[in-house]
Amino acid sequence: MSLTEGVVRMYVCGLTPQGPSHVGHARTFVVFDLLKRLLTYKGYTVIHIQNFTDIDDKIIQKSKELGLQPSEVAEKYIVEFTESMAKLNVQPPNLYPRVTQHIDDIIRSVKKLLDSGHAYSSGGDVYFDVSSFPEYGKLSHQKVDDLVAGARIEPSEKKRSPEDFALWKGALDDEIGWQSPWGRGRPGWHIECSVMAIKYLGETLDIHGGGQDLIFPHHENEIAQSEVLTGKPFSKYWMHVGLVTFQEEKMSKSTGNVILLADIFKRWQPAAVRLALLSAHYRSPLEWSESILEQAEANVRRIVSAFSALNATVPKNGSGSEELANSVEQAFGRFISSLENDLDTPRALASLFELVRIANKIAEQGGPEELVRKTSNALKDAFTILGLETKEQKSQTLVENLINLLLETREEARKRKDFEMADRIRTELAKLGILVEDTPRGPKWTIVNSH
Repeated sequence: MSLTEGVVRMYVCGLTPQGPSHVGHARTFVVFDLLKRLLTYKGYTVIHIQNFTDIDDKIIQKSKELGLQPSEVAEKYIVEFTESMAKLNVQPPNLYPRVTQHIDDIIRSVKKLLDSGHAYSSGGDVYFDVSSFPEYGKLSHQKVDDLVAGARIEPSEKKRSPEDFALWKGALDDEIGWQSPWGRGRPGWHIECSVMAIKYLGETLDIHGGGQDLIFPHHENEIAQSEVLTGKPFSKYWMHVGLVTFQEEKMSKSTGNVILLADIFKRWQPAAVRLALLSAHYRSPLEWSESILEQAEANVRRIVSAFSALNATVPKNGSGSEELANSVEQAFGRFISSLENDLDTPRALASLFELVRIANKIAEQGGPEELVRKTSNALKDAFTILGLETKEQKSQTLVENLINLLLETREEARKRKDFEMADRIRTELAKLGILVEDTPRGPKWTIVNSH
């Protein structure tokens, strides 16, 4: 249940645009896009916020290497990222807030943490005092000492304890920075997400998520500072997407073990890439390989072929249609229930291909118009939820919308007693192979011949 009936507020930790986007990025954002599509299908309004960390140490370093301003580096890779997401049919969030647009908000929050005694200033930096938050570690269900051992902790002589984390970092003279009560500097990594999430979604979120590698320290730190700031639970649900591995090693820029989306799109259609990203349960590791892409591309061809064959079917009466209709309903029901059960995409995809088999059977033997339409709609809904809309499906939807628009125009003409215009619309549709039948419930149309 969401905190507000009918509305889901979701914050997804977004990209640090310091290099080209890779498969690991894509998996996270495709998974949350699937979640949003499912919730939308179920009738929820999803308010989705996803940030860009457009200033940090890595971006500053990259800007020095390229001889560019940090803002130019960030913008370059933000554009590349949004183009890649569009190819993967990832719907953009309601807002992409950036750190550099929220400096004043961040400074106010840091000041509040200092005033409450949960943070301290040291040599131009400001740190959160982890010992002041007894529940630290509750997300990963580990003790502080266990979390810190071997973790990504930033060392600094300015800290009181190793686990304390930066809320504000002093800037060098030749680095970008903003004035604050503690000197010129820039935000620490973690505070930005808390500030932007609370600003746009409220003090308690329905869903907060990101990659599995963000559980510690990023999300643990977000919880600590957010719950101190508001006195309320930060998020009702947490979701973390498993890592993508290549040759059984974690894919990351630091090791150079990355596969760039730009390179993948040169060889593979985006729909196949998306299907491959959804082939394993989102919490499990995903081993990336040529074979997973080959299988996904073959499956996309199966889907496209079945949908095209079904929509070219001439409806006709026949035996067994009721049994087939029940099979369609049951398969689609299993598809939805699988996704409702923690986004179980392997089971959902199995149900999708069960629908594909039924569609092929109907296309081969024919069936009543109602069965063809019901099966087509089930496939379209499944494709839309998975974000696998094919060109054929989109074209089919466009055709249906145009036909319905013409029929609405025809009905308006009939109400005006402009029967000449009404008859002309019906005649022209017939020439295109679209038969219009007037019934007590309104006009019905059937494609009787494809051109």
